[in-house]
Amino acid sequence: MDRMHFGQHSSSQFNEALESIRNHLMEMGGLVEKQVVDALEALLRADSGLAEKVLHTEERVDQQEIQIDEECARVLALRHPAASDLRLIIAVSKAVSDLERIGDESAKIAAMALQLAEEGESPRGYVEVRHIGNHVRNMLRDTLDAFARFDADKAVEVAAEDSEVDLEYRSAMRALVTFMMEDPRAISRVLNIIWSLRALERIGDHARNIGEQVIFLVKGTDVRHISVDEMEKEVKKT
Repeated sequence: MDRMHFGQHSSSQFNEALESIRNHLMEMGGLVEKQVVDALEALLRADSGLAEKVLHTEERVDQQEIQIDEECARVLALRHPAASDLRLIIAVSKAVSDLERIGDESAKIAAMALQLAEEGESPRGYVEVRHIGNHVRNMLRDTLDAFARFDADKAVEVAAEDSEVDLEYRSAMRALVTFMMEDPRAISRVLNIIWSLRALERIGDHARNIGEQVIFLVKGTDVRHISVDEMEKEVKKT
């Protein structure tokens, strides 16, 4: 859907308020995306300094969530938006919540990185972390791009990617649990990798959630809790 369908009103203040909300969402998305990248690098390189940076960034993410929520509430209270503008505000509000949770999951990965830096590297799991980590990074980038462009088709692609990440995650879990059974001495360190992979899988879920809000924004259809095939059919409807 064309961006110009949103926020074109006689009130310049209303236009500016909607544009500010969109811009702040994208700014928060960029910060959270950097958090995910840094958390992964901290884990893979056992970089405690970078891990601490991720944990400190969490405060900024929380502040941005509060700021955007306040902006949305102000527009709802003062402007009483209708139709597509109301969907925009609702979608932004829900996407912001998912971005904040992605920040939380990144902080969990950073915490695991700090533990591994102290205990020593895990004997297994880094290949899986890099692979799934790259996958969810791409999902987050794509879902933010879909929101910026109001691209429902791209949002469906993100949902399909989430299904692949879930399969990869389950496969990695089986392999790591088997390894711990064979070498109990490594359990503590491998568990740190397992919790990190769990956090990555959750980041993929939240990226999908944001994509679902894009579809709601563009099509006016709630596609939560339906399959990717059903989602694609909804998007293709005229």
